[in-house]
Amino acid sequence: MTKQVPLGADRQDAIADAAIRLVATRGLRGLTHRAVDGEAGLPPGSTSYYLRTRSALLTACVNRMLARDVDTVAPAQTKLAPAELVVAMVVGLAAERPADLIARYELSLEASRQPELRAAIDAGGRQLRVMLGQLLAALGVPEPERAAWPLAAMLDGLLYDRVAGAGSTLSEADYEDGVRRAVGAVLDGLVRGGPSASPR
Repeated sequence: MTKQVPLGADRQDAIADAAIRLVATRGLRGLTHRAVDGEAGLPPGSTSYYLRTRSALLTACVNRMLARDVDTVAPAQTKLAPAELVVAMVVGLAAERPADLIARYELSLEASRQPELRAAIDAGGRQLRVMLGQLLAALGVPEPERAAWPLAAMLDGLLYDRVAGAGSTLSEADYEDGVRRAVGAVLDGLVRGGPSASPR
């Protein structure tokens, strides 16, 4: 029986998903067009057909992870209070998408040497921080757009520690409790005092 392979946009998503898995498990050295074809179960040459260069392949990884982040937040906004949504995003991302996080950190370091990749990461970060600013506005945080930057940086730290730091040794319950306490304290401070300085 012939294996069904995705076509069109679905195939491009499959390629990006496979590339993300490879970056997470083998690092950037293990990411080649041929390796992605094999990981995705696609015919040889499929990846290079859609993404001719290595830079395009790396950028596709960033854009695919961003799309998943946006898809995760949008449906939840109608179900959870803003503070609970922030906690749920961090805990859920750490538990359900650790490969995305590991790949993101690998790509972030690589971006310091690749302007095109840096631009894609920066654009995605700005989009997510706009969404975070909207949540902060709903909580009554003064100047929510400015406050979104330090909060996003803190959330990134909590996620990094979970997949690559000492936080990986915590139980799920202890990690969630720590995230909830940290997010609660920061949000409370932002609501009461607002951001003290704008990012440069």
